[in-house]
Amino acid sequence: QVQLVESGGGLVQAGGSLRLSCAISGSTFSVNGMGWYRQAPGKQRELVASMTASGRPAYADFVKGRFTISRDNAKRSVYLQMNSLNPEDTAVYYCNADIVTSYYGGYENYWGQGTQVTVSS
Repeated sequence: QVQLVESGGGLVQAGGSLRLSCAISGSTFSVNGMGWYRQAPGKQRELVASMTASGRPAYADFVKGRFTISRDNAKRSVYLQMNSLNPEDTAVYYCNADIVTSYYGGYENYWGQGTQVTVSS
């Protein structure tokens, strides 16, 4: 069974930084795109950043150079370095990945359980 587990969330003051980590556990044949989404109270889930297996990143406009996504394919992990955080970044951050679990299968989408990021003013 494949699972995505996030870590690194917490409470930080405005202007501070956090580094989120997401690791895949379980048997996988290949991992394609990985990314981070977030959902604030009363708002829909939105894409924060994503990265292809070959290392091509994509960012939401609201990141504005503050966040950096990276991944380690050997460790089946993806990271999100968040700098210059502001209270509007407060949300539950979710890891997401497209994963093939067998040679014969296609990609399936997986979600982590989420990690809370709270930025105080």
